[in-house]
Amino acid sequence: VQEYEGERNEAGERHGHGKARLPNGDVYEGSYEHGKRHGQVRIGDLNGWFSRFNALLAIIKFRSDINYIITVFQGIYKFKNGARYVGEYVRNKKHGQGTFIYPDGSRYEGEWADDLRHGHGVYYYVNNDTYTGEWFAHQRHGQGTYFYAETGSKYVGAWVNGQQEGAAELIHLNHRYQGKFLNKNPVGPGKYVFDIGCEQHGEYRLTDVERGEEEEEEETLITVIPKWKATKITELALWTPTLPQEQPAADGPGQEEAPGAEG
Repeated sequence: VQEYEGERNEAGERHGHGKARLPNGDVYEGSYEHGKRHGQVRIGDLNGWFSRFNALLAIIKFRSDINYIITVFQGIYKFKNGARYVGEYVRNKKHGQGTFIYPDGSRYEGEWADDLRHGHGVYYYVNNDTYTGEWFAHQRHGQGTYFYAETGSKYVGAWVNGQQEGAAELIHLNHRYQGKFLNKNPVGPGKYVFDIGCEQHGEYRLTDVERGEEEEEEETLITVIPKWKATKITELALWTPTLPQEQPAADGPGQEEAPGAEG
């Protein structure tokens, strides 16, 4: 049986500010509306579009306790496994702005819709990597930037269903790659831009991985990896986030380079 301390309406439903301890050990403290977690005024609103008149009414209603005002309009849900959500609720679901701290220490700060990460937000990973950008139905989707803490590199561009896919830049400390990505790998035509003042144009071609005799006897999926085929070197040019035109293959052998960091 749930334990609940707080306000109720005439129908006996949880309505207003309250604190509940669920049978599984989770704890929620915040705003309720007709029995469901619900509240959409944020801390920042007191200094933003939240009007002075409404702030005055809130102070009168909640006994001049600013901390109480913040708690009332912002739900705090603590999970038994150590996770915690602080943010907005609409009809019992995370919706609006909120921060979710996961059991492993990673956290997400941003927009939610229907209990899912949705909109714009920042995810801080346990290895100190970060993703800043658009989310759709709990996955990285749209335009976003992934920063690799270990190398200092970053991927800036398109995402589809959580994967790096579409036109993007992979930026390293002294050079960058501009082109198209698919499943975290560069594919097709693109170019490397070097800080020394030149560009190397070419394309990534998919190549089968060589397998040993023992592996060939087994029925396994063929692994394909992209290999860089250079075509020409030019002076620097301005880049726009559109895919470059495919370049004709050069007569001589081209330089091969390993793909950039993966996310």
